[in-house]
Amino acid sequence: MTRSSRPINLRVTSCTEAAIPNTIAHWRRRLQASDQPAYLLIADLIAEDLRIGRLSARDRLPTLRVLADELQLNYTTVARAYAEARKRGLIDSRPGQGTRVRGHSPALPLRGGSGAEMSMNMPPEPADPALLARLRTGAAEVMAQADMNTLLRYQDFGGTAADKAAGLAWIRRRVPRAEAARVLVCPGIHSALAALISQLARPGELVCVESLCYPGTKAIANQLGVQLHALAMDDEGPSAEALEQACKTLKPKALIVNPTLQNPTTLTTSGGRREALADVALRYALPIIEDDAYAMLPRQSPPPLATLAPELTYYVTGLSKTLGAGLRTAYVCAPSERLAQRLAGALRATTVMASPLTNALATRWIQDGTSEAVLDAMREECIARQALAARHLARHALQAQPEGFHLWLPLASSWSVVEFASYLRTRGVGVVASAAFATDTDPPDAVRVCLGGPMSRDECDAALALIADTLDHPGHPHATVM
Repeated sequence: MTRSSRPINLRVTSCTEAAIPNTIAHWRRRLQASDQPAYLLIADLIAEDLRIGRLSARDRLPTLRVLADELQLNYTTVARAYAEARKRGLIDSRPGQGTRVRGHSPALPLRGGSGAEMSMNMPPEPADPALLARLRTGAAEVMAQADMNTLLRYQDFGGTAADKAAGLAWIRRRVPRAEAARVLVCPGIHSALAALISQLARPGELVCVESLCYPGTKAIANQLGVQLHALAMDDEGPSAEALEQACKTLKPKALIVNPTLQNPTTLTTSGGRREALADVALRYALPIIEDDAYAMLPRQSPPPLATLAPELTYYVTGLSKTLGAGLRTAYVCAPSERLAQRLAGALRATTVMASPLTNALATRWIQDGTSEAVLDAMREECIARQALAARHLARHALQAQPEGFHLWLPLASSWSVVEFASYLRTRGVGVVASAAFATDTDPPDAVRVCLGGPMSRDECDAALALIADTLDHPGHPHATVM
């Protein structure tokens, strides 16, 4: 397959297409210099150009035949590239309208502005003065009592004995038989997932995930070259039958599940489905990564997979979804001490260590009961905000759980998902379209809405009212969609 460097001959038809010829020239140079399959590289380039601003949301891309001609590739390769980009949620193609960049809307200011940032899945922030004072007091005492030189040194990976003890206490709320020798302290759940995926699967190999999952998992897999195999989901969770079929035919290297208050659907996998998934994993010796970031929010939920298949399950939890998104302390309980040590090596290679200062705060707040007080306050606030959501959106078949701080909103109106999210963004409300979470090629018509973060309850109420009004009146002028 040859790649020519002849001059570009694209016809520019609008101001949004003015920069496209230079973009295509850049793509040609990158293709000529790379051994990566062209269809994958083109999708990567679209993502890269969107991230750095070379492409913008709503930019029109060339047709398949024009792009194939300009890049000197065959039509099938370019069609595969566009299909891959659609799968990643980067572009949208419609008959008569061509192919346009879906893009990512610019983030609204989280503080000091009038926007309601409902796209980042952050817990509600404490407003109770007594609780805020307790957090400040604990933090001040940590700083006053600590040996600052110790907190500013490199430390062995996995945390100090005190940090591990706090992590063990946190994990044992869900996994009573967890042991200190199997627990590691990590700089956030995302870093733990990245280390686990890199350890369990090599580039080109496959792991099973829910058909809708945490976007960070998609990003990690893409960066590592690991394939994600989507498991169909129903009201009880990911399909155990689909997992068994994958084990028989595809030989996956791991199963990744987010079984409690799942992001984005809010689904909590039933006890029976957890047992069925664990049974399949045990029969095929399939490692399980149990991402239980939201597990502490519900007062009751089924037993974790880590209690059903302890010899296979890496149980991952943390504090970013329960105390605050900026508290990047997470805990992993590995299936054995040997596997914990092996995981520590992978984490050390990618993150060096978790911040001793952050760990010291987390340990103090777990030890003195502050974490429990914040968790109780957060549950109450989530229940209040979910009641607002039910009042405004119940007629729209939303999926939610009382003690969670996000909801899943199917769209049944004439809005397209992208236009709906884009229009709300112009009105100062950020939500996330389903394509960001999809691991198959058919994302549902739905958006995720976060009810937490720095919004006050009144601001949350106003934003939910706007969302409901937008659904009820889909005739808003699409000319405002940028």
